[in-house]
Amino acid sequence: MRIKLSEGGKRFNREWIFRKATLDFTPAAACAITGPNGSGKSTLLQCISGMLRLSEGSIVHEAEGKTLDPEQAYRQVSYCAPYLDLVEEMTLLEFLEFHRQFKSWLDGFSDAGIIRAIGLEAAAGKQLRHYSSGMRQRVKLAQAIFSRTGVILLDEPCSNLDSKGIELYHQLIRDHTQGRLVIVCSNDPVEYSFCQQVVNMQEFK
Repeated sequence: MRIKLSEGGKRFNREWIFRKATLDFTPAAACAITGPNGSGKSTLLQCISGMLRLSEGSIVHEAEGKTLDPEQAYRQVSYCAPYLDLVEEMTLLEFLEFHRQFKSWLDGFSDAGIIRAIGLEAAAGKQLRHYSSGMRQRVKLAQAIFSRTGVILLDEPCSNLDSKGIELYHQLIRDHTQGRLVIVCSNDPVEYSFCQQVVNMQEFK
């Protein structure tokens, strides 16, 4: 999937977060979006995902050379961010079953297989509200990376992860994102060391 942003800008009230952003995110590539706190990294990612509308400019999602309507584009995007909440009353198994109603998993993966892949077999029957912050982040990464989508958007993907969790993150990226567009918002090179392109939001001020 390809995403093209042309002269894009976003403002809240009278304050512009970013302006004149022209970017071309190509399929089967990885890109990092960097910049100081408050520079608009997360806002840009939300605009790319369709969660927010641009205030100016345009954004186009393409698959196989065809422009997708917003509903089709949404189905091709998965998202992981610290500010996105899990359904904490659910167990991990219930949450994955629920998520699968909206987006199917990559070929060859079941709910149980995903739980094994992120090392949470012993906690599969516990409600998510009893999970540590690191365990919750593993769940968020899993629902994004294992969804059968052409685009994976990751905002500070290693938040709350210990060294083993960070190692797992890189393993998931290596093993399960081939041929997909990955965009990472971060200022930590550990989180985006695999990215071929780095965009600094200071370019769009």
